[in-house]
Amino acid sequence: MRIAEISRKTAETDVYVKLNLDGKGECEISTGIGFLDHMLNLFGKHGRFDLVVKCDGDIEVDGHHTTEDIGIALGQAFKEALGDKRGIYRYGSTILPMDEALILTAVDISGRPYLRYRMKIPAPMVGDFDTELLREFVIAFAFNAGITLHIRRLDGVNSHHIIEGTFKSLGRTLKKAVAIDEKAKDEIPSTKGVL
Repeated sequence: MRIAEISRKTAETDVYVKLNLDGKGECEISTGIGFLDHMLNLFGKHGRFDLVVKCDGDIEVDGHHTTEDIGIALGQAFKEALGDKRGIYRYGSTILPMDEALILTAVDISGRPYLRYRMKIPAPMVGDFDTELLREFVIAFAFNAGITLHIRRLDGVNSHHIIEGTFKSLGRTLKKAVAIDEKAKDEIPSTKGVL
């Protein structure tokens, strides 16, 4: 099975992530930021990834270190769980409606980290989550996972729906990209022979 565990301890956070790419969407999340817990649950559920995330961070300062370090650890776990990427579809994309919001995500599990982020989130806060931190999370995730990731808000004015749609869409997109292509399960999906 494609499973990875990552522990990351800094002066600001202590993060543990366990990820199973071939799971059922079972999640155990505790970050200290309620809205982020909910979003990571949505990511795991819609990606059908079994996901454990535990973080003890300096949220008395703000949510930045916690959010970013979880993104780093989750990206590292994603990369480790994929191994040599043999047999994966590699690409995935989703346009996901969340009530009035419409979110596009597209990914290439290329080994080349890149993020194209086009999101306008109207409210500065959703619950206890600073909406500027969505960008910090996806930067950390994409660069540590070694993926090319495009995220774009196509429509929407409700900040909660925009962010919720983003996490759902990201989970569904990655589920497609990491799925095993039974016709090419022993092949690396690249003319280079490596990703």
